[in-house]
Amino acid sequence: MTTRHYDVVVLGTGPAGEGAAMNAVKAGKRVAVVEASSQVGGSCTHLGTIPSKALRHAVKEIIVFNTNPMFRDIGEPRWFSFPKVLDRANRVIDKQVLGRTEYYARNRIDIYFGRGKFKDANTIEVNTYDKGPELLVGKKVVIATGSRPYRPTNIDFTHPRIYCSDSILSLSHTPRSLIIYGAGVIGCEYASIFCGLGVRVELINPAKKLLSFLDDEITDGLSYHLRDSGVLIRHNETYDSVETTDREVIMHTASGKKLRADALLFCNGRSGNTDNLGLDVINLEANSRGQLAVNDTYQTQVENIYAVGDVIGWPSLASAAFDQGRAAAANMFDLENGEFISEVPTGIYTIPEISSVGKTESELTAEKVPYEVGRAFFKHTARAQITGEAVGMLKILFHRETLEILGIHCFGDQASEIVHIGQAIMKQPGEQNSLKYFLNTTFNYPTMAEAYRVAALNGINRVF
Repeated sequence: MTTRHYDVVVLGTGPAGEGAAMNAVKAGKRVAVVEASSQVGGSCTHLGTIPSKALRHAVKEIIVFNTNPMFRDIGEPRWFSFPKVLDRANRVIDKQVLGRTEYYARNRIDIYFGRGKFKDANTIEVNTYDKGPELLVGKKVVIATGSRPYRPTNIDFTHPRIYCSDSILSLSHTPRSLIIYGAGVIGCEYASIFCGLGVRVELINPAKKLLSFLDDEITDGLSYHLRDSGVLIRHNETYDSVETTDREVIMHTASGKKLRADALLFCNGRSGNTDNLGLDVINLEANSRGQLAVNDTYQTQVENIYAVGDVIGWPSLASAAFDQGRAAAANMFDLENGEFISEVPTGIYTIPEISSVGKTESELTAEKVPYEVGRAFFKHTARAQITGEAVGMLKILFHRETLEILGIHCFGDQASEIVHIGQAIMKQPGEQNSLKYFLNTTFNYPTMAEAYRVAALNGINRVF
């Protein structure tokens, strides 16, 4: 068994692991990464963010083609199967893997494909797929092993009609009807995707409303448009048991309902991938969801071991995970930009999409902050009228007296892009974070960005 020595050993090549590895090697350190699958990229590239967003984009294009009157001059509306749309997503995955593999090669980072396990706090045993066991000794170790869908033991996920958010990507047909259990971000995104393909979707929500962490007005908009697209939403429902036959899935709810569909997609939470790492050897313990506790430098209870990404819980976003990895590497070697990531924009790729940053109206009301609201409805903007994407709005929350921007909330086409303009101003120091920026800045016309000017004028008129 060969023993190799490194300054940093990173477990996982998702966004968090990649961020840590790249920042460490830029600091002149010798770095190795361990990847449990046969390709780099982690769940983000192969099972989560990339395939689901590629799916969503393809479905959105189908919806535009089938609903835009201009295309009727070309032909009748078309039906597309789920496997056909999935093929489009797989092409994006291939490009992502190629690009990320080149990053590691260009930076002279050694990749070990296999499962890693702690032998002690500095030593990882990797059972590689091509060379057998290898011992990697690292002065520092980063755990960036990501997460997987939570699978309750009383549901048979081996049944061909039951899926989680990972296995749904192997669906080889288009079901006529689908029960989605769990109305979090993943559940709502897949509800949009499948109803866009003409599938009859029932979205079962154990909570009393969709995505309660969002601003109430945005949540209401999402609920309306999902229902308008044909999704049946059932709030305050929990499953009691799931029955399967050769022809259907039957979900029995705690309230006594019996729901039937061709298939079930269960997406109610995720668990950190820590159970096979040998954490007991180094006296490191994960919580009941497989997540590790860290301090504000991303250091675990073991001094030389850091953890980043989904494996530490909130916010479980690819965007934040990459920054967490970079920050952890910076903290290891006393570099700049090692700040703890405490605020990130939310990007939810439903149809239409949602993005927000900062406080919601409910939070500001509870904190008794004197705020005001500025709104711009996309249906009134020239760019949205031109593109036919008139659904949605931009909402700015600002301090009534100082005009400090407190929150940006966007619902509609390109929301996850539009929010960054507001985020950039919110991050400015002192009086530079002000609604006045949008009042005194000329925006290109027609653009979606000019919604900021419209919303700012709407808001200032409520103050003066």
